[in-house]
Amino acid sequence: MSALTTLVVLALIAGVSSSQTSDCSYVGLLEHLNLTTTNDLLAIVRPVKYWNKTTFVQMDMLLYGILQVDEKSQTVRSHIWTQMRWTNEYLTWNSSDFCGINMLTIPRSMLWIPDMHIQEDTSDTGSIQESPFVSLSPSGMVLANTRQLLTSTCQLNLTLFPFDTQHCNITFSSMNSQANTITLGTFYNNTLLTQISEQIMVTQGEWQLINMDVVSTFYKGVGNKLIYRVTLGRKPMLYVINLIVPLLYFLILDLASFFINEARGEKLSFKVTVLLSISVLLLILKDMLPSTEDRLPMIARYCATIFALVGLSVLETMLVSFLIDLNGCCGNKDQSSVNAQVDIQLEADNHKEPRGAEETPEKSSFPLDLPDERDLLKLILEEMKAARQEAEGQDQTKIKPGLYRRLAQIIDSVFFTLYFGTVVVFFTYMYSMWVSQYVNSN
Repeated sequence: MSALTTLVVLALIAGVSSSQTSDCSYVGLLEHLNLTTTNDLLAIVRPVKYWNKTTFVQMDMLLYGILQVDEKSQTVRSHIWTQMRWTNEYLTWNSSDFCGINMLTIPRSMLWIPDMHIQEDTSDTGSIQESPFVSLSPSGMVLANTRQLLTSTCQLNLTLFPFDTQHCNITFSSMNSQANTITLGTFYNNTLLTQISEQIMVTQGEWQLINMDVVSTFYKGVGNKLIYRVTLGRKPMLYVINLIVPLLYFLILDLASFFINEARGEKLSFKVTVLLSISVLLLILKDMLPSTEDRLPMIARYCATIFALVGLSVLETMLVSFLIDLNGCCGNKDQSSVNAQVDIQLEADNHKEPRGAEETPEKSSFPLDLPDERDLLKLILEEMKAARQEAEGQDQTKIKPGLYRRLAQIIDSVFFTLYFGTVVVFFTYMYSMWVSQYVNSN
């Protein structure tokens, strides 16, 4: 009985002592962590008990939206969310001593925060939205969240535009910490970060997120850097419908214009209209592509080649029209004009009334068998007509009729064959170049 009584007394004493030490309020926990009074050391000094120990900071970045990719300024505007985790060795407690409290929210200004920044950031400070509170766990793990409207620089490779895939880096590093004081890493892996970003993505526009790779590098004298390599893919259907297909359609129309009859004079005006339409599309493309691109994008080669082919086609049409007009004015125009003048003169003489028909004819002193002066004029005109016809026949023996027209037809046929062959070779070359560039970029 004495032993049983002793156990009961010990249990009562233990219960009373535990009820006196346990505290179920946040205030008690804050007092235990010495956070109720102003303690500037916690916000200034790196929270390690041994100064040579490195603080491991975990940086997780999620992509909320891809707002804009500016090819001219080589920048990407996106909406990101970052999470930082690190351990504060001075803020630990046993959750069982405080009725199972395993999470504490305290103001951000009370604790030391790693001075992380993004090297490619070109946005202003107003675009950063930091949470005023941080979360603290019993092990001393501190969690801080930040949302930012990020405008970052990115070296865009527009060779395959609009079928391009861009790789942009977002580099996190400490601004003032030394190389042996902070080490950067991630809490989640690459695959999980990419999947979460795709699920919470609110807007993408003409771009879509393909992948996010995390690379941790160390630079001597600079420290550790955490690089998020974001891979973005462009949605090309808008450019295919508004740019590539119309240019191809204009090229087909220019090829079909070779079947228009040259005699009507509509062929040249039709080709000039096609050339002006291509010029409008080139002006639209000029506003998209950057002027500092080292390598000419394939879409620019595509547009410039089509513009050059249609321009040569217009020049060829002008040459053919000139030869056809030259064939019409050599010999035929002079002959028709001379014949028309002679015919007009003869017709005028035939309708001319005799002189003094109403008066009484006087007796002539000449013999009666001599010809009348009207008959003499007709004979002279007929002789002149015969002489001119003989001279024109001699000129026509030198230049055969229809020579320039046949030359124009030969030039038109040869140019159409070369033109069509050049188009086929050009599209074959563009397809092979696109395949090789696409394989190399991926």
